[in-house]
Amino acid sequence: MKFEVKYKPSYAMLVASLEQGETITAESGAMTYMDPTIDIRTRKREKGLFGSLGLKLIGGQSFWVNDYTASRGSGEVAFVAAPVGDIERLDVASGRGYIIQKSAYIASTPDIDLDVKWEGFTKGLFGQGLFMLKATGNGPLFINTFGAIDVHTLQVGQTLIVDNFHLVGFSDTCSYRVAKVGGLKETLLSGEGLVTQITGPGTVYIQTKNLQEFVEWLWTLLGPKVAGTHAR
Repeated sequence: MKFEVKYKPSYAMLVASLEQGETITAESGAMTYMDPTIDIRTRKREKGLFGSLGLKLIGGQSFWVNDYTASRGSGEVAFVAAPVGDIERLDVASGRGYIIQKSAYIASTPDIDLDVKWEGFTKGLFGQGLFMLKATGNGPLFINTFGAIDVHTLQVGQTLIVDNFHLVGFSDTCSYRVAKVGGLKETLLSGEGLVTQITGPGTVYIQTKNLQEFVEWLWTLLGPKVAGTHAR
């Protein structure tokens, strides 16, 4: 199976070239086009403590994923994500998994398992609605970001503090804890809120844009027009 990420870094699209019999799994709704040699099978996520129900209610991912299999010869299938941004390949292996933001998942090979990061969730990990998934298994995993991807490699004991809305994922070899920015006043007024302190060894993936801030910026432009329309 061969992969190409086109149109980086702003409008990235993942193109998978499958030989006959090969399969790639993707989040439902991510496919943009495929060759007629490829068949689709929709299935539930069964992995994890609560199965697909837990992923839906806690992890925020959909109940369903699609398996794309080159059943009648080789072919291409392409995937994109809703946010304008980049796509990055992570190679998952035994002892080298990743914890990723629920909305960052776009596609993976069938041997990748996605699960809710339960110990992180029970500790109030990330807050602000940013629940994470743990990816384990063997094979490539593809994530998407809002904006460009900023990669940091942490050595043993090295710590990086990341705003939660910019945090995309990190190696599961890292340790982490959630903290507030300053006191209550600073937390409420700084625009930051919660951050995650991540300590190596491992790799941290950050997105350069903040979707919440982008929506708020759009509203500063659209809000007065909407208000003016209702005033008429």
